[in-house]
Amino acid sequence: MQTPHPTGLEALEARLKQDLAWLELPAKPWVISKTIAGLPTIEVAVIGAGMAGLTVGTALTHLGMKPVLFDRAPAGLEGPWVTTARMETLRSPKQLTGPALGLPALTFRAWYEAQYGQEAWTVLDKIPRIQWMDYLRWYRKVNVLDIRNEHHILNITPRSDQLVELVVQAPSGVQTLLARRVVIASGRDGLGGPSLPDFACQIPAHLRAHSSDALDYQTLKGKRVGVIGAGASAMDSAATALECGAMSVDMLIRRADIPRVNKGKGAGNPGLTHGHSDLPDEWKWRIRHYINTQQVPPPRGSTLRVSRYENARFNIGCPIEKVSVKANQTISLETPKGVFELDFVIFATGFKIDWLARPEYAALAPHIRAWGDRFAQPSGQEDRELSDSPDLGPNFELQEKQPGSKRGLDRIHVFCYPAALSHGTVSGDIPAISDGAKKLAQGLASLFYREDVEQHFENIKNFAEPEILGDEWSPAPPLTMKEDA
Repeated sequence: MQTPHPTGLEALEARLKQDLAWLELPAKPWVISKTIAGLPTIEVAVIGAGMAGLTVGTALTHLGMKPVLFDRAPAGLEGPWVTTARMETLRSPKQLTGPALGLPALTFRAWYEAQYGQEAWTVLDKIPRIQWMDYLRWYRKVNVLDIRNEHHILNITPRSDQLVELVVQAPSGVQTLLARRVVIASGRDGLGGPSLPDFACQIPAHLRAHSSDALDYQTLKGKRVGVIGAGASAMDSAATALECGAMSVDMLIRRADIPRVNKGKGAGNPGLTHGHSDLPDEWKWRIRHYINTQQVPPPRGSTLRVSRYENARFNIGCPIEKVSVKANQTISLETPKGVFELDFVIFATGFKIDWLARPEYAALAPHIRAWGDRFAQPSGQEDRELSDSPDLGPNFELQEKQPGSKRGLDRIHVFCYPAALSHGTVSGDIPAISDGAKKLAQGLASLFYREDVEQHFENIKNFAEPEILGDEWSPAPPLTMKEDA
């Protein structure tokens, strides 16, 4: 039923509540409680309460599990949307259902139309970035998740007793918590950090930034800015610098042309969404490598946002050959197209997987099996990102590089973008985030039941709720034996 006029969020929330009741969601809690020294353990600790964390947390709740989500950001600031992201709108088409988990009343469209009506939805082009964050805040509220903000994970250590120890910096101080399972849902940079070319270290830190840094772009007013890269974040960074009054912005693009076609869209169908994890390794690698090498083009709107400025220049075929910094803090970048004299450089060069770059993973890093540890890269398809990707099991779990070297490592599950090679893009992007969350939640439900099957069997044997009470019928009288004639 379409809503030509806004009905309000209160009506939408009532509908969502009814839908959940009709579907008998969430399921009743059923996981066997575990206590250590009298203290309860967390069933599933989810690290990150951005879009991925919220989605998997809700999927777990629907299946009767009790996740606890930890996020280092204050409430309402989770993820990059209102902190380091600088695009005006999302790249994804507005009609994608994203984290709705198959519930129409939980979609962005339902949330939007409830407030603004169907006509407003019809004329909406792309989803404004700030509005997407508002939707996620509402999503958090209506799903009533246990989220602990301003909690920073300091250390994660698998134990030999089927538990994982978490050391957490909370507002009240440092805590040590125990969880049966841990899900890492910490975003694009969650397993490492920004990727920078080798020459970046030749530029003093105060004269450069990565596009994901929390940079005050007002400080670039009147400066000559260089942006390395040609993807979405490069365009958004360049546009923000221009809008904040940069004297000029030179985009330094290594390729001979800016990518035109988003090959990832060609991979967007249920067959690959549900079948990637079952493909032979060679095909997983081939598909992901091809998409990587073709690169995702920047959105048309983001590119136009830059090109409307006369002081923006697109320098194609312009790799950096030499870097020097003068005494007056001018940065000189030598390229085949000439020397660029700049005051500040922004690297829009993506992210890398580097467990050692994150102190909280120090106990895990030496033992994690990456794809490069067991899969020989095909000739001509060498790919550092894929080689560094964690080699995950069927339930997104980490695996040991050397069997037996780190018991309990498989109790940590990766639900962020680096899971793409093992499971496809079901854990980091909007299109298939619900499919991935459901898959992980179902997998964890199976693991919990298998671990405690003896206790669950005892519960079955002890179950004594009668279906009938014995007063529903009267026994027939005994048959009378007839005498022989």
